[in-house]
Amino acid sequence: MSNLTISQEVAQHLLRIKAIQLRPDQPFTWASGWKSPIYCDNRISLSDPEARTYIKNSLSAIIKGYFKDVDVIAGVATAGIAQGALVADFLDLPFCYVRPEPKKHGMGNQIEGFVKPGQKAVLIEDLISTGGSSLKAADALQKEGVEVLGMAAIFTYGFGIADENFQNAGIPLVTLSSYDVLVEEAIKLSYISDTQLVTLQDWRVNPSTWGI
Repeated sequence: MSNLTISQEVAQHLLRIKAIQLRPDQPFTWASGWKSPIYCDNRISLSDPEARTYIKNSLSAIIKGYFKDVDVIAGVATAGIAQGALVADFLDLPFCYVRPEPKKHGMGNQIEGFVKPGQKAVLIEDLISTGGSSLKAADALQKEGVEVLGMAAIFTYGFGIADENFQNAGIPLVTLSSYDVLVEEAIKLSYISDTQLVTLQDWRVNPSTWGI
């Protein structure tokens, strides 16, 4: 039996499969427009059976623990689709996914899959930064009369703006791991150098203006 917490185990899996990329000299640009020396690509976990199974089981466990009344799982497109489908299959629940906006062709759907008013959904997301795109998915479901019990995600950067956005939207958020835990595990495993740690600490102070 491991003495590590789920948060530590998930962080170690992400580090082991190299889902975490550090590039302080060539910062990444996020969808929010923020510049960052770190990028967390949880999609890579889908290619690793050990990490994929651990994440699927852990997401399923927290949904059963926090959102017992759930009757449909919804993935946030695109990164939450595969994770959500795995969880829905594990829990033997219906699945749908939510696009950022309605399709410009065909049926013009924003929600793919069957939902009906009164259903209780939990959204699955891979990563939370500001929470903006994730909450748009929740809003789309609510407009269809679906009650969004909350959101479960693999990883959060733990930004105050995300906490504020979820609180204002009235959507509970639970995550498997976080930036702070990831950095702690990265130090233990010598995944990051002292210089990289200083860069990460500097970025974390004010990420919205870092690198501008």
